[in-house]
Amino acid sequence: MYALVDCNNFYASCERVFNPRLAGKPVVVLSNNDGCVVARSAEAKAMGIEMAGAWHQVSERYPQVVALSSNYALYGEMSRRVTTTLRGFSYQLENYSIDESFLEFLPGVDWDKLGREMKRTVKRHTGLPVSVGFGETKVLAKVANRLAKKRPELGGCHVLTSENVDEALASLATSDIWGVARRTAEKLAGVGVRSALDLKRMDVGQARRLMTVVGERIVMELRGVSCLEIEEVAPEKQEICTAKSFGRPVESLDELREVVASYVSRVAEKLRAQGSVCGRVHVGLETNPFRPEERQYFNGGGVNLATPSNFTPILATEALRVLEGIYRPGYRYKRAVVMLLELGPEHAVQASLFDSMPPEEVERRRRLMAAMDSANKVWGRGTVRLGSAAGPSPEWKMRQKAMSPAYLSRWAEIPVANLH
Repeated sequence: MYALVDCNNFYASCERVFNPRLAGKPVVVLSNNDGCVVARSAEAKAMGIEMAGAWHQVSERYPQVVALSSNYALYGEMSRRVTTTLRGFSYQLENYSIDESFLEFLPGVDWDKLGREMKRTVKRHTGLPVSVGFGETKVLAKVANRLAKKRPELGGCHVLTSENVDEALASLATSDIWGVARRTAEKLAGVGVRSALDLKRMDVGQARRLMTVVGERIVMELRGVSCLEIEEVAPEKQEICTAKSFGRPVESLDELREVVASYVSRVAEKLRAQGSVCGRVHVGLETNPFRPEERQYFNGGGVNLATPSNFTPILATEALRVLEGIYRPGYRYKRAVVMLLELGPEHAVQASLFDSMPPEEVERRRRLMAAMDSANKVWGRGTVRLGSAAGPSPEWKMRQKAMSPAYLSRWAEIPVANLH
């Protein structure tokens, strides 16, 4: 049996854990530069606020809504705590996303009782509400979780069995099924397959022709035949990218050097965290397409490394060389992109024929990066950084005017309870 545990309104719920005054109020969390709505509380959803809505429009229409800037450090740490709690329930767990986890269980358990105990334990350990769905396959667990969230009478936990699965699937459209996109649902409707139950009963060969092998697996999973195993170890990323808009337009090359060096530092840290090296560095620049009255310019370029590396100074040197090649004066740049490509394992680097770096220097660089990553993890990102990278609060930094404190990552911002 599989379970899907999903944190309810995750970003908004994380904020409420540390700010109880937000309970019962409509809350939205905003994207980078506080531009669009990326998360909503149940109250905000009930008001009709849509995902990706422009905040300046939403704020005019709904002045009572509380808006917060994205606090990804907080959300990441809360996600880790939920995962740690759930590992106490199952021998196999897969982090599907920041707010969802699949678990696998052996048979012979009271699933409803287990699900409600999981809900209580996660709430007690983290303060976050979750919904739990059980099914014989991962797709059915997704269906059960959806019903647990949508039907208040279920109390946030639902178990799909062979006795009730058809009734549940008959109440759902094909587009409600995990892995069926809108265009795929339209294709299915064209052959008379409109409900999830229709999809379950669909000929497997026809499903494969319409939706490739993915569709075939979905049909089999809806029939209770497991085709998707738990992935305990997440696959390594094949590319690592950071692409952020600036808080204000940037025009000078010197400021863009700060931007690119800072972005390289971040992606290089992620590269080392998964034990990889990269063989190619890509840099891109963009102006603001929503300002047609301004001159527009979009360009990017890359460079192959002679020897794959995860050493920040090398990656920054190459990225800055690319930047200088694509930079054009006289433009107001809105966004920069830094991407690391052609990733491979750190332990299997194929050196260049002309690379004469001695082993002791390779080890020295590895230890230097490990020390830098450790210091930044303990004392905060950017504590130790390249000289060419920006300081803690550059003028071009993203707008995050409504950022909540770093409750779990900075000593000075840890919440304090006063007893009188």
